[in-house]
Amino acid sequence: MRIEPEALLDESIRADNACFEAARRPGVTLAMHLCRGNNRSHWYAEGGYDSIAEKLFNTMGVDRFLLEYDDARSGSFEPLRFVPPGKTVVLGLISSKRPDLESPDVVARRIDDASKYVPLDNLALSPQCGFGSTAEGNLLTEDEQWAKLRLVVGTARKVWG
Repeated sequence: MRIEPEALLDESIRADNACFEAARRPGVTLAMHLCRGNNRSHWYAEGGYDSIAEKLFNTMGVDRFLLEYDDARSGSFEPLRFVPPGKTVVLGLISSKRPDLESPDVVARRIDDASKYVPLDNLALSPQCGFGSTAEGNLLTEDEQWAKLRLVVGTARKVWG
């Protein structure tokens, strides 16, 4: 049996929305992270958000989308043009897989690039994924992880004040 990607996307959105609807309460912010895998500093999927963006951003019952944008395998920011007003996009621009620190100036420029599609007030910054998505975690030391988090905070202060 072959499952059509469009039908699988529709079914996934229906299932996720059922869970989100059950969790929705006043004062609760619902968010979804679109993960491409994060185990021992390796990833499992690549490609931009182009083929799912319009449907996903406009039908998923969440307030925020946490999206991986830490390298070229994530595609361009252009699919963000489908994000409806009032939704927040958390840009995962800081890699949790590699210990080298991204340039704060480059990260700030990328946030500016994303703001061509989503207003700056509806953008946020984070690591692209967690530091320990599996029990094995990633190949970063605790000090390297703290340095990444300080980079997120420092860059956010630079961009948003």
